[in-house]
Amino acid sequence: MLRPPSLFVKLDLLVNIPFMIIIACMRINELKSEIDISDVMVMKFKQFWNQFKDAPLKGRNAILRGICPQIFGLFTVKLAVALTLIGGVQHVDASGTRVRGESHLLLVGDPGTGKSQFLKFAAKLSNRSVITTGLGSTSAGLTVTAVKDGGEWMLEAGALVLADGGLCCIDEFDSMREHDRATIHEAMEQQTISVAKAGLVTTLSTKTTVFGATNPKGHYDPDQPLSVNTTLSGPLLSRFDIVLVLLDTKNPEWDAVVSSHILSEAEPDRTSNDEDLANIWPLSTLKRYVHYLKEKFRPVLTREAEAVISSYYQLQRRSATDNAARTTVRMLESLIRLAQAHARLMFRNEVTRLDAITAILCIESSMTTSAIVDCIGNALHSNFTDNPDQEYAKQERLILEKLGCKDNFSDMNIMED
Repeated sequence: MLRPPSLFVKLDLLVNIPFMIIIACMRINELKSEIDISDVMVMKFKQFWNQFKDAPLKGRNAILRGICPQIFGLFTVKLAVALTLIGGVQHVDASGTRVRGESHLLLVGDPGTGKSQFLKFAAKLSNRSVITTGLGSTSAGLTVTAVKDGGEWMLEAGALVLADGGLCCIDEFDSMREHDRATIHEAMEQQTISVAKAGLVTTLSTKTTVFGATNPKGHYDPDQPLSVNTTLSGPLLSRFDIVLVLLDTKNPEWDAVVSSHILSEAEPDRTSNDEDLANIWPLSTLKRYVHYLKEKFRPVLTREAEAVISSYYQLQRRSATDNAARTTVRMLESLIRLAQAHARLMFRNEVTRLDAITAILCIESSMTTSAIVDCIGNALHSNFTDNPDQEYAKQERLILEKLGCKDNFSDMNIMED
């Protein structure tokens, strides 16, 4: 069986080259075949959501437990990984300008907080994925490199080009040289790479999701901005939809719970967790579910969702001091993408107030100084709650009061009635 080439590009913009060059790239990472989703599997998805019709967030958490089940807790990280993999809807305005639908995620944390495990699991969930490390990646390795073969110049694709339409995982993001990090700015926002090497001038597509992991520079100082703690520039940080900070604060209660969870997994004869394992979605089902959501659902924002997102963005712009690099127009686009991704995760084609507030909570978790929630807490110690729907009702009431748009929603409901 012949495998299709990883990349097939026609260079229309060549200068003074009288012949056509075909770029054929070899890749080490295996390109996974298309996922086949049967009607029986789609019916199971629908039955699952009918079962949790009265408690939708409980059903959502049941799906999130299937992400890295070997890692205890870390609810915020698992939610962020799910929303990043699902992504939003690409938008093209009247002038032809394209706004990307793919989200980007950066995990900043102390050693031993499970960053690399999340990267590898996300690569398994994606239909096409490339994993690389910052220490072994140069600008040419991430984008393209020009090589001479038989007297002719050819372009060999890098990690971002090979991951077009999929996921690019970059571990040890801080180990990359500053010059190499600057080359991915265009790939993350415009989703293209402009090449001008060895007389070859073209533009390659990099419609990919970037999932990065990095360690803080020395001891993480909460009083310093994120750019100082990570040595990453503001323009690069603003391109990430979610930046989660995982700090090992040595909480004795949390350490006791985690140690008991790890020890119980190490003993195969113990059956205390059989009930929990039965409720976890297997990897194959979760992979098909993510693929089905991206193919079938195109969520549209409702008036309530637009009002919540707009109010939060204006509040962040007024209160932005230390996070000026994060509170740009890109944050507004990130809120829309995350709300659309959550609507997809909830098996809906409509972005409701629930999705908008969940997107706000994700953005709040990635802010070093919160504008709404007084105490977000450490994302490393976030856990699944027993009654997520009740917990959400409290958070919704708090956020709407802080945004000052609770009365507006009452007026909207009266007008609709």
